[in-house]
Amino acid sequence: MKLLKNKTVIITGASRGIGKSIAKLFASHGANIAFTSLKRDENVIILEKELNSCGIKAIGYVSDASNFEDSLSLAESVINDFGSIDVLVNNAGITKDNLLMRMSEDDFNAVMQVNMNSVFNLTKACLKIMLKQRSGSIINMSSVVGVKGNAGQANYSASKAAINGFTKSTALELGSRNIRCNSIAPGFIETEMTSALGKDKIDEWAQSIPLRRNGSPNDVANVSLFLASDMSSYVTGQVINVCGGMLT
Repeated sequence: MKLLKNKTVIITGASRGIGKSIAKLFASHGANIAFTSLKRDENVIILEKELNSCGIKAIGYVSDASNFEDSLSLAESVINDFGSIDVLVNNAGITKDNLLMRMSEDDFNAVMQVNMNSVFNLTKACLKIMLKQRSGSIINMSSVVGVKGNAGQANYSASKAAINGFTKSTALELGSRNIRCNSIAPGFIETEMTSALGKDKIDEWAQSIPLRRNGSPNDVANVSLFLASDMSSYVTGQVINVCGGMLT
């Protein structure tokens, strides 16, 4: 059963990692995919071809989610190219980790700008369309550190906690218009970014998790599919931890 047949989905930061897995899973369930990256590199071209081979329509856009005007332009382009926006996955994000005493103002502001402002920008850009349709699902990618904090990540934790507050407020504002908004808070997910930590560190993390394994991008993509589809039609304003029991 194709859970997202004929739905149009925007996914920011989808050329690799979690965003890429979400795009591939959604396409396999019949969604048309508009995804973004900061540049049109080989990863974007390959993903675009792979998604289109599923028999759906997919376009990779060069767009900076942290830029408000870029976000407005993206929403306009997607409407022109696809005709609707049914699901928005705010996935773009960066890290600039450091102890607070060593963290620069620029590094704090950069993480807040990309991680939090991008969520506001794209939600705002898609809002009129979803309000007119009287339907939509907004999925914001948060993190377990936005729930519990983490030493050396004051900027990242603050940005993800802000996303959770934004999610709940948006859900309260838009619920009467049949627009849902939820956050996903992944735990330790093995991606290209985390591979830099080395196998020993990654294995050490796994042993501290109740399920005794680290997560994969597909673990997050599966929850995203649930929230994007009509299976979650009575779920809004929630922060769903996908962390193998790390926060239990």
